[in-house]
Amino acid sequence: MFLGRVGLFIPCYIDQVYPRVGMATVRLLEKLGVSFEFPEDQTCCGQPQFNSGCFKDAAKLAGKMLRIFKDYDWVVCPSGSCTGMVREYYELLLERDKESDDFKHLVSHTFELCEFLIDILKVETIDGSFPHKVGLHQSCHGLRGLGLGVPSEQVLPGRIGKVRRLLESLRGIEIVNTGRSDECCGFGGTFSVFEGTVSSFIGRDRIKDYEQAGAEVIVSYDVSCLMHLDGLIRRDKKPLKVLHIAEVLDGAAS
Repeated sequence: MFLGRVGLFIPCYIDQVYPRVGMATVRLLEKLGVSFEFPEDQTCCGQPQFNSGCFKDAAKLAGKMLRIFKDYDWVVCPSGSCTGMVREYYELLLERDKESDDFKHLVSHTFELCEFLIDILKVETIDGSFPHKVGLHQSCHGLRGLGLGVPSEQVLPGRIGKVRRLLESLRGIEIVNTGRSDECCGFGGTFSVFEGTVSSFIGRDRIKDYEQAGAEVIVSYDVSCLMHLDGLIRRDKKPLKVLHIAEVLDGAAS
């Protein structure tokens, strides 16, 4: 399948804090036969600045993102929140560019990893095994912004979210059902800094939900959520583990 030029966008916090997620993404794409490039001058999508109200700084980073990736046919990112930032909020930051063909192309051709696998590569299953009880954490941006899952308020019998579909294709996996399937983890970017007490309370409440459901591993497509939950898990010395979806799919397909 000829895709043209594929650019890999690795969010700054993955690059600096969780490089193993970036490498898992690279290996997974290679196993699926995807040829891609990693532009080395990429930095941040601007989401932290945008969430903090620093719109001029966010606009500079959005402009840089546009310049770096405008010539790629597809942009793939292992982060629901960063993908959502490009697709949903860049038009607020790049007023002068939003009518240009380059801008429209970037916004419409930037995909989160799992939706790229399903919607563009047409991957239905991953041949591998992951014999663990998994709690699937669907971040707010990915669930409602990108449509990676099915929000609990929607009554859609038979519909399965994209991330869950990929996970359920693995042999031996058991995805546990929690009491609140799409509850926020409490991270919220800079919210966790300015409202640390509230953020931690929400996170611990979410972790308790996974524990009661019998989860061994919490899996998500957003490392930011996992970073927040993992910090609370380690602080409270709980046996739960966290993994990005790329790590699970890459390891299962080995």
